Amino acid sequence: MKTQHLLYFIPFLLHTMTYSQELTETEAKDYTKFVNPMIGTSKMGHTFPGATTPFGMVQLSPQTNFQVMFRDDGSYNPETYEYCAGYQHKDSTIIGFAHTNFSGTGHSDLGDFLVMPTTGDLVLEPLKTETDKKGFYSSFSHDKEEASPGYYKVDLDSYAIKAELTASDRVGFHKYTFLKSDKAHIILDLVYNIYHYDTKNIWTFIRVENDSLITGYRETKGWARTRKVFFAMAFSKPFKSYGHKKYDDIQYNGFYRKFNEGENFPEMAGKDIRAYFNFDTEEGEEIQIKFALSSVSSAGALKNLTAEIPHWDFEKTKAETKAKWNKELSKIEVTTMTPEDKITFYTALYHTNLSPIIYEDVDGQYRGLDQNIHNSDGFTNYTIFSLWDTYRALHPLFNITQPQRNNDMIKSMLAHHDQSVHKMLPIWSHYANENWCMIGYHATSVIADAMVKNVGDFDKQQAFQASVSTANVDYFDGIGDYKKYGYVPEDKNDASVSKTLEYAYDDWCIAQMAEQLGNTAAEKEYRQRSTFYENVFDASIGFMRPKLADGSFKKEFDPLDTHGQGFIEGNAWNYGLYVPQNIEHMIALMDGKKRFSDHLDQLFTMTLEDKYIENNEDITRDGMIGNYVHGNEPSHHVPYLYNWTGDAYKTQSRVRMIMDTMYGPTVEGLCGNDDAGQMSAWYIFSSLGFYPVTPGSVDYALGSPLVKTATLQLDNGKKLNITAKNQSKKNVYVSKVTINGKLKKGTSITHQELMQGGQIVFEMSSKPNKN
Repeated sequence: MKTQHLLYFIPFLLHTMTYSQELTETEAKDYTKFVNPMIGTSKMGHTFPGATTPFGMVQLSPQTNFQVMFRDDGSYNPETYEYCAGYQHKDSTIIGFAHTNFSGTGHSDLGDFLVMPTTGDLVLEPLKTETDKKGFYSSFSHDKEEASPGYYKVDLDSYAIKAELTASDRVGFHKYTFLKSDKAHIILDLVYNIYHYDTKNIWTFIRVENDSLITGYRETKGWARTRKVFFAMAFSKPFKSYGHKKYDDIQYNGFYRKFNEGENFPEMAGKDIRAYFNFDTEEGEEIQIKFALSSVSSAGALKNLTAEIPHWDFEKTKAETKAKWNKELSKIEVTTMTPEDKITFYTALYHTNLSPIIYEDVDGQYRGLDQNIHNSDGFTNYTIFSLWDTYRALHPLFNITQPQRNNDMIKSMLAHHDQSVHKMLPIWSHYANENWCMIGYHATSVIADAMVKNVGDFDKQQAFQASVSTANVDYFDGIGDYKKYGYVPEDKNDASVSKTLEYAYDDWCIAQMAEQLGNTAAEKEYRQRSTFYENVFDASIGFMRPKLADGSFKKEFDPLDTHGQGFIEGNAWNYGLYVPQNIEHMIALMDGKKRFSDHLDQLFTMTLEDKYIENNEDITRDGMIGNYVHGNEPSHHVPYLYNWTGDAYKTQSRVRMIMDTMYGPTVEGLCGNDDAGQMSAWYIFSSLGFYPVTPGSVDYALGSPLVKTATLQLDNGKKLNITAKNQSKKNVYVSKVTINGKLKKGTSITHQELMQGGQIVFEMSSKPNKN
């Protein structure tokens, strides 16, 4: 065979020749040295340590086990949950490197295109063979593992191979250093998935274009039920032979039976395939692989490959990716009390830049929700919208640190709406699919928050109409009943209280949009809907409580329990405090400020029996303080609620305690799933001294900063300097706040005050200011 490499595909480069401009100079300050991608790689964090760019489509990371979702008896395998990101720090084996991963989601998918280098006799099963011999996995040691933004390195001890990874936005770049061998292999495992089950793979197709280039795609049915990912895989060295093994139950193969498809046949197709490519290697020889992805086609993957990495200079790509990370991380420069705090801060900032991800080719083509191919017009298309999590703090953070990206993300949500047969904005969407996970319609929150803060040039009228359309799809998750009864009845739809609370808040967000647009009729309608939380409040017991369709409250009710009690991932004690659109009225319902402050005190100090959390995958003791659950999102605003009771000093004490105990610079440094950046966004905001309790409002609740100083490089060209005077571990209370020399009254700060830049000074003290 002739070695054509990629010369045939040079025409695809013509429209992207400026791609790497301004990325070759390393930032003057290296913020990446303060990032530890291993933070959160323990059981609960579900982050991954691999190589990616900020918001990159390729998230190339080691996979440490092959867990299947269902046991042999058909029951759910709970160990699958630990591998939401494919990697567990406790493991001592690696089965390969996959190109797509979620960061910290409590459910999962992806794990596409597992690549593994090996030597010796060819083995194609990852864990063990049919005869119980060792699979192609390798042992490894954390002592010989290194991870930093955009780079990952590990020694595969079973084969004495050094593996190095880096990436551009759409291309994973591998470098493997071998010993001398006439039995070196690169395995491409297209059976492997995260959250795998026997029928998840629908179809796999591979073409061997020449002796150093292959293309293909895989379609899966998982969390995303119709998901296609195309690829182009280029080797730096021609392979001497190749082949594949099918793991299908083949009932009909047509006239392909004429061929020996398993060896050196340039077309591979089937449901479950593992391919291999054989090499001879010299001592210390490097084999490099460039692996490009596309949602559109293999031709699109080739365009991405030749546009983003047209060379074989691994160090060049690594340096470019490091520069991209420094650009994002430098948007907030902090000094901290300890080196550990700085690592925790910058790793959290790193986590907030992992998703949503770019989801289009370099020419702007992408696969839409309707499974057709679209062109982004005036925006970059994004995917992975974990909105039940990220509307709370991640998207509000983007309105400060990533306003242009957030603008594009909103435009991506509007495109999703237009392509939706339901005419709905995304609920929880990824890879051209709606997976319908969790509750609420929180794209409305993201849109309202951007509108009131004057972020972006998206079509405000279109966004409002898309939000109204979404809020009136009666067959979605109890909305019809919510409109009919003024609440979601528990006997018609589960998690009824949580849904009622979330819908009411989202409707308030629509009212905010209507007010911005001068639509008084719609504003009145949705403000009225935003009061529906009142209908599930039982004044006789002082808790939000599930109500039945006949208007009566559910009799068998335990406010400490979750299951069957009208809540999801929370209970009446904590999730029942979710009325961010009207906190004052919620407090009045609960007998006023003193009683409410006492309730918060009890929430943080009470003892919750094991029976209430033993059946929750998402809620563990690691993320709890009393009955306050920081490891899950519905409680994230709760520590700031003291600000509305006259006890702001308790907010200050609580948020500092949470930052000190729920976050840290270790693999266990996240107390729960990072949930696509929400957990980390809470930390960033709280470290700076304020938090968006009510997205869709211009106000942020003041807390107690953890940093000593912070400088935010704002997108409008201004700088915001934050100083915590007399900062120390003991001085957790704020005696006063000044903005540009003027005393700040009250317990909130506005978005406009932040964006004007200047100086915010917190004066810290060891004694609470109760006035």
